Amino acid sequence: MAEAPRKLAAIDIGTNSIHLLLVQIDGRSGKFKVIGRAKEPVRLGAGSPDLKHLSEAVMAAGIEAISKFKAMADAAKAPLRAVATSAVREALNQAEFIRRVQAQTGVRVEVASGFEEARLTYLGVMQALPVFAKRVLLIDIGGGSTEFLVGDRGQILFDNSLKLGAVRLSQRFFPTGKIERGAVTQCRDYVAGTVFPVVRELQRASYDVAVGSSGTIQAMARMIRGMRRESTTGMTNAFVIQRAELKKVVGAITKARTVAERRRLPGLDPGRADIVIAGALIVEQIFAELGLRELTVSDFALREGIIVDSIEKSRRRGRPDHEGDIRWQSVLHLAEHYQYERGHAAQVAKLALSIFDQTASLHRLDAVAREYLEAAAVLHEVGGYISHARHHQHSYYLIKHAELLGFTENEIDVIANVARYHRKSHPKMTHDGYARLNPEEQLLVRKLAGILRIADGLDRTHSGVVSAVTCRILKGSVHFSLQHRRNASVHLEEWAAGMKRQLFEETYRTRAVFGSQT
Repeated sequence: MAEAPRKLAAIDIGTNSIHLLLVQIDGRSGKFKVIGRAKEPVRLGAGSPDLKHLSEAVMAAGIEAISKFKAMADAAKAPLRAVATSAVREALNQAEFIRRVQAQTGVRVEVASGFEEARLTYLGVMQALPVFAKRVLLIDIGGGSTEFLVGDRGQILFDNSLKLGAVRLSQRFFPTGKIERGAVTQCRDYVAGTVFPVVRELQRASYDVAVGSSGTIQAMARMIRGMRRESTTGMTNAFVIQRAELKKVVGAITKARTVAERRRLPGLDPGRADIVIAGALIVEQIFAELGLRELTVSDFALREGIIVDSIEKSRRRGRPDHEGDIRWQSVLHLAEHYQYERGHAAQVAKLALSIFDQTASLHRLDAVAREYLEAAAVLHEVGGYISHARHHQHSYYLIKHAELLGFTENEIDVIANVARYHRKSHPKMTHDGYARLNPEEQLLVRKLAGILRIADGLDRTHSGVVSAVTCRILKGSVHFSLQHRRNASVHLEEWAAGMKRQLFEETYRTRAVFGSQT
């Protein structure tokens, strides 16, 4: 079993703030201890209607914060992982921001879907509170979105992400920071209407405890402490927000009609005074619509979940099985949902991985890329659920818009593109899905799709007639020797693989030669 790195760093690129978390890892248990934190209130979601565009000013501020945090991680010799949420996820110029971050700081930004954000937050919460053995309703309120999740012993039973956040609704209902006539009522109605689909779903779910996480929830906890005349500093972990006390705090917030008045409220971080109204109303309405009596606060959330997820991935790598792997289970669930041809998918995946392993000196890719190839191989024909004609394009669409838990949006984009190019046209810059990838991801897609096309050709008859493939790498060529059952013909498989070898040859700058043996 691979041992986790001694230190890790996580950057949470949120809508309101950008956070850094530095941890020390116990290589035997996989547990971590926090050794450093930092925060920059960048407000990536500010100044754009409905978080559709990252302004030049916020991009520059975000890059500066990430650069500083990268330097801190480097000084601690901590491998770094950066995950962005709602503001970057929804921005039309997302690709430009990610490209500039990598060019100027060397940090590769992953974009989490709302569902993946909920999963990572759940991982973090389970490190902060003794809730693993309980059925948990998790509510995570951020600057741009609110995530809901029901989990039990690490398994996700329900999750959803809504465009409700303290920054987003502040810009919509309280753009000047001042409470205008009717704005509170309008905001309450909007939140109630938006959460209704989740409320309807959760009426069919049972849970033992409700847990809340992230800045808005913690702000409510500290304000309740201030109202009690208790200390408002320090941790809020395991603090229980009662409905009656929340109502009093929301009342105090809505009576303070200006930012200056709210800054004087006990327990409130002055930096949140302009967005606390919207955040408080989100919490209030969730309590009301779900009939909550109390909510337990978790001080751990997304960034701690990033650390847990990174540790789990490092410990899984090199393991031959998929037991307990949520990424693999989500791939299979998607394939089964679209009634995939199980035997053909398994055969193509087996051959693709065999070719990948034997051509490592050519592609020089890692275990993560191997995982992408396996996922794409299993899912490459799910588009046939819609129509066989152009099923490769349908496969791209279905994968791209799927809830593949455990994968970030960047990773899903790569898998979807690899599956899309298992047949027909090669990757082109005129294809929007491919053009949106960065150059490194585009090369990765070409390398993996080149292998997948050959593997798919080697099961042309969908009969599993090729039992194994042996690759010999020679100067200027790769020889694929096909093993098959005695008296079985692989003529169509050789022909199909030969017809589909061009992308492999172009990408690896070598010839592909096919032959058979019994």
